[in-house]
Amino acid sequence: MEMTQESRRTASERRRRELLEAADRVVLRDGPEASMNAIAAEAGITKPILYRHFGDKGGLYRALAVRHTDALLAGLRAALDSPVPRRDRVEATLDTYLAAIEARPQVYRFLMHPSDEGQTGDRGFDVGRHSAPLLRRLGEELAQVIAERVDLGPAGGELARVWGHGIVGMMHAAGDWWLREQPCSRAQLVQHLADLLWGRLAAAGDRPGGPGF
Repeated sequence: MEMTQESRRTASERRRRELLEAADRVVLRDGPEASMNAIAAEAGITKPILYRHFGDKGGLYRALAVRHTDALLAGLRAALDSPVPRRDRVEATLDTYLAAIEARPQVYRFLMHPSDEGQTGDRGFDVGRHSAPLLRRLGEELAQVIAERVDLGPAGGELARVWGHGIVGMMHAAGDWWLREQPCSRAQLVQHLADLLWGRLAAAGDRPGGPGF
């Protein structure tokens, strides 16, 4: 029986999800050195079939980035919306990000650090070029949350975007350093970063009728 267009789309989406799960398994094993050859082998397909679904390693990277960024954003929103005092929510948000990169460091390194082209054979793939949009997306999402919850005055929209991108940049840089060197516990790092943020944010009022922050 001929498949309907809806059935074909569903089958394609299911296959794509299966391929991303195979890619995840390879990334968890190989980190930044994960190659298209290894991912194709894990999925039980040939490399040309993998290219047919994602185009190139950049396309596969972007699909994995969306998958993991969506999950991270869901966790960050849950932390920001938890019914606890603002300082606790700030700490919970920082901890959610750090816990995510600590739990799956190979995935984090694949998303954020260039691979050795000589080892992977995927020449011309620049992870830095692809990871920047991921960080910008996190910054914009956090800026929106801040704008909705904190009364920052007439220039609040601009300030919220500065804070959103600044906080994401701080979390990324500090988390990257911490993951490499482990100079302190995650709880200690959360405290130190929350102390750094706790200046004007502590003094700012909530927006009237808003969800608070």
